[in-house]
Amino acid sequence: MRMRKKPNLVPRMERCSRVLIKDPESHRGHWKELMPEAKAVHIELGCGKGRFTAETAAQMPDTLLIAVERVPDAMVIAMERVCAQELQNVFFIDGDAAKLPAYFAPGEVERIYINFCDPWPGSRHAKRRLTHPNFLNLYRQVLAEGGAIHFKTDNRDLFEWSLLQFPQASFSLEAVTRDLHANGICGVMTDYEEKFHNLGTPINRCEATMEPEKTEE
Repeated sequence: MRMRKKPNLVPRMERCSRVLIKDPESHRGHWKELMPEAKAVHIELGCGKGRFTAETAAQMPDTLLIAVERVPDAMVIAMERVCAQELQNVFFIDGDAAKLPAYFAPGEVERIYINFCDPWPGSRHAKRRLTHPNFLNLYRQVLAEGGAIHFKTDNRDLFEWSLLQFPQASFSLEAVTRDLHANGICGVMTDYEEKFHNLGTPINRCEATMEPEKTEE
């Protein structure tokens, strides 16, 4: 569903300017300077309205969380959430996942969250999926050794397809589940996730850990 345009978007974003990184390329290789005490740098791709962003940051105060969102009308709500909670370990980039290597240096990121991304059904749109091999290879360029992708989706077809892509890009799979909340709420939910869980839609989740790239003998 397309996000409605906010007529007051600019002033709202200006009020949250403390958490908006306007020139992410200039921070490449230096993100921890924003939070010198940070033990890790995590990225969230597509933060939407920011429920997951804010709650995760609150639970992990020693982690620097960078949320990348290409829809400012959604991101401003996430920014307002973070500012209202006075969280100091979250920053936002108005940008695209395809540009991650321009934003982050090799090995600078320990974890990437991908929550409920667009499934792009149909084979002709496969390259747009955030778990397509082209994107997985981009993530490899910024992840540290042993870094991981935490992936959640309500779309079973996308999930099954993604489970085939991770190993081919030298990611080992762990914590694979096709009904994350079967025995009660597990982890931090997004607003979207709660809505569909309440409707009885199973939530799929996995963790994909980066391994050394396979070389042909």
